[in-house]
Amino acid sequence: MKKTSKAYKTIGEVAEILELESSGDKKNTHTIRYWESEFKQIKPIIINKRRYYDDENIDLLKKIKFLLKDKGMTILGVKKHLNEDLFDIDGKKNQTINAVDLKFKLNKINKLIKDLKTSNGKKNTR
Repeated sequence: MKKTSKAYKTIGEVAEILELESSGDKKNTHTIRYWESEFKQIKPIIINKRRYYDDENIDLLKKIKFLLKDKGMTILGVKKHLNEDLFDIDGKKNQTINAVDLKFKLNKINKLIKDLKTSNGKKNTR
């Protein structure tokens, strides 16, 4: 039975989604555990010492990976970026989109389009 897209993912599945790999085919789960210790915003559900991540946590991990690996930011820089409190005078969150967030969202959209094209191609070849 295939998991739904809304199902919680294991740390191994998340490492695969993030394309984190060590030498060989081994999944790089220790990177996720390290990021979890550095970024308080990552909050997996832990059941019987196993971590399970929802879509919100996976999106946050994707953003962290993007900022660290693609943008070359430091851990401290990413922490500052994630902890920025952009509030207007009335207390509502600022709705402006900065360049990093926009690029992250565009990359996510491009991946979705690519995945859709790939899945449609598979359906048409059956």
